[in-house]
Amino acid sequence: MRLPVMPPVEPMLAKVAPEIPPGMCYEPKWDGFRTVVFRDGDEVELGSRNGRPMQRYFPEIVAAVLADLPERCVVDGEVVVPSADGGHLDFEALLQRIHPAASRVRLLAEQTPARLVLWDVLAVADDDLRDRPLAERRSRLEAMVGTSSGAVAVTPQTDDLATARRWFSQFEGAGLDGVVAKDPASPYRPGKRVMTKVKHQRTADCVVAGYRLHTSGPDAVGSLLLGLYTDDGVLASVGVAGAFTMARRRELLAELAPLVTTLDAHPWGAAATGRTPREAERSRWAADRDLSFVPLRPERVVEVAYDHLEGDRFRHTVQLLRWRPDRDPLSCRYDQLDEPVTYDLAEVLAVR
Repeated sequence: MRLPVMPPVEPMLAKVAPEIPPGMCYEPKWDGFRTVVFRDGDEVELGSRNGRPMQRYFPEIVAAVLADLPERCVVDGEVVVPSADGGHLDFEALLQRIHPAASRVRLLAEQTPARLVLWDVLAVADDDLRDRPLAERRSRLEAMVGTSSGAVAVTPQTDDLATARRWFSQFEGAGLDGVVAKDPASPYRPGKRVMTKVKHQRTADCVVAGYRLHTSGPDAVGSLLLGLYTDDGVLASVGVAGAFTMARRRELLAELAPLVTTLDAHPWGAAATGRTPREAERSRWAADRDLSFVPLRPERVVEVAYDHLEGDRFRHTVQLLRWRPDRDPLSCRYDQLDEPVTYDLAEVLAVR
């Protein structure tokens, strides 16, 4: 492979802001695997954010790149997987695509095909475009992407702040998780946080129903396992909180010791009828990961900050804000959560 920009390339990054800044150009924030694509003739490499190639997991994206991108180019974007009905993004299905068995990869490529959403170009032919302004790179990108495969798209972009605010609220219903603001005059700066991302921030009161030990040893809590009650009174696993100092991790182990119980007496035991941590958080990245947990009597409540709900659980690790001794655990139900406006993924991709 001989290109003016060679792999690996650390993608340009974004810093978090509480509000959408004025005077910029704006794009939806996609929820998938960040990918820098390198093509030189028949050679294609899909570079992940950590620099590791991913093309073996997404053969359909490799085929789409060969069909719809110039013979020699480097582009930046996101690999996503639409839901079975095509209406929203399915991050759980995307995680399943990272599988060691080639036969399984081929099957999933047919059952849950991925799409490539692009928003920047770093090089075309022998031209290194990284020092060119974003507005120029965007025009080049729009002109060079074909449509024959149906699996490659250019993300919508607007310079209208009111439209960006509308996208922020509407597009969440299609599984997107915010808006990215970019300076149209900016060059491409690998690894630098020169963009601005605005994500949804919400709070919820959750039951602390267990914990996992920290990887450093048995004297510290690694993460708290959180639950919410369904309308049927079943405690469902919804996610984890895990950002603590080591000192706080050790304090938590002592604080929670009086609540430790047996799995047989726990809502997530063998007789569980709802989603449990072992089902909700099964690792597709490391098949041998220990998913065991220490069960706690579901008597303590925490308020957490979360950005996005995917299906019936939090998409990302949540942030613990405070303990809520005033809350009855049985009152921690799904009905407290905001429901995003329903929006179709096809309508997002159709915007230009």
